[in-house]
Amino acid sequence: MSTAHTHDVAIIGLGAMGSAAAFELARRGIDVVGFDRFTPPHTMGSSHGDSRIIREAYFEHPVYVPMVQRAFDLWHQLEQLSGTRLLAPTGGLMIGAPDSELVEGARRSALLHGLAHEMLSAKEIHARFPVLHPEPGMVGVWEPRAGVLAPEACVAAQLDQALQRGATLRFDEPVDRWQAEGGGVSVFTAQRRCRARQLIISAGAWVASLLPGMRLPFQVERQVLHWLAPAAHADAFGPDRCPVHLWQIDGQRFFYGLPDMGTGVKLAFHHGGDACTVDTVRREVSTQDVNDLRAAVRRFVPAADGHRLSSSVCLYTNTPDEHFWLGRHPEQPQVIVASPCSGHGFKFAPVIGEIVADLVQGQPTRFDLGLFGWR
Repeated sequence: MSTAHTHDVAIIGLGAMGSAAAFELARRGIDVVGFDRFTPPHTMGSSHGDSRIIREAYFEHPVYVPMVQRAFDLWHQLEQLSGTRLLAPTGGLMIGAPDSELVEGARRSALLHGLAHEMLSAKEIHARFPVLHPEPGMVGVWEPRAGVLAPEACVAAQLDQALQRGATLRFDEPVDRWQAEGGGVSVFTAQRRCRARQLIISAGAWVASLLPGMRLPFQVERQVLHWLAPAAHADAFGPDRCPVHLWQIDGQRFFYGLPDMGTGVKLAFHHGGDACTVDTVRREVSTQDVNDLRAAVRRFVPAADGHRLSSSVCLYTNTPDEHFWLGRHPEQPQVIVASPCSGHGFKFAPVIGEIVADLVQGQPTRFDLGLFGWR
């Protein structure tokens, strides 16, 4: 087992957050080494799925709005650096009962931060976007800035930029364990022992296994993503005519859709999946998975109910309050945990990378992280 020189920072997990941290740290001239058990971007964790929503009127809490605004800027910067289009603007609709968590939360964030938005009735939504069929009594918060990110391209671009700036990235090399040593850490894989002054753990569904004995309240959740060929009005599902849309239905469940970016109309539920672990997750997609999704599609987006083109399993790693888990280890302050994100973190990746880099350098962050500390 080889031992390299002592790096400034080691990162375990190079998905959305880890790749962003690697890029930002390397951009600041920090000596960083990163490990991933697979070769990212890959389909085994939480940073895949062809397309991801980015939205500004954040229903989860207004504190996220300045963070996502910074993320928009950083995604555009990465597009310029990489020469790759990563973000397609489409506008976005949050649809539900007027007093639903989704509608009330999005409206609250929009008003508090002075965001451009419109309140639309069910009839107005259908008139503007005929493929969407909200039920009578539903309303929508329309925000013009929302859009679609390409997650695999985003992760690849962040990793490439990190490599160009001198980061050492080790793929297909799972970390077995780490241990604190004299104010720093040693990271152990089957191939090597690596020393670093600080450690970032951003391993998504694998985080708890890297923090044994901490009894962290994380729950891994199986989510199934589907891509359907439109049964009718295919042109109306293009990104120039169909916004991203998130629905709160039956008083509780969340359902969402994205326009056809070339691989079909993407539709899925947000939360409500089976509890699992990375070892027990059912990767196969069942007939029941498809039928459950189609029931919602036929109810709210019936023109999308065509041939199923593909499906994929994604993992959410949830905290009890569904806010991010971001901060220093309470007993080993040289260790920073930047995960999990409860199924809504991808859009924030580059700003999380900045925040983590600030923590590493002992600099104050510009954002309110009160919801995200160790708890």
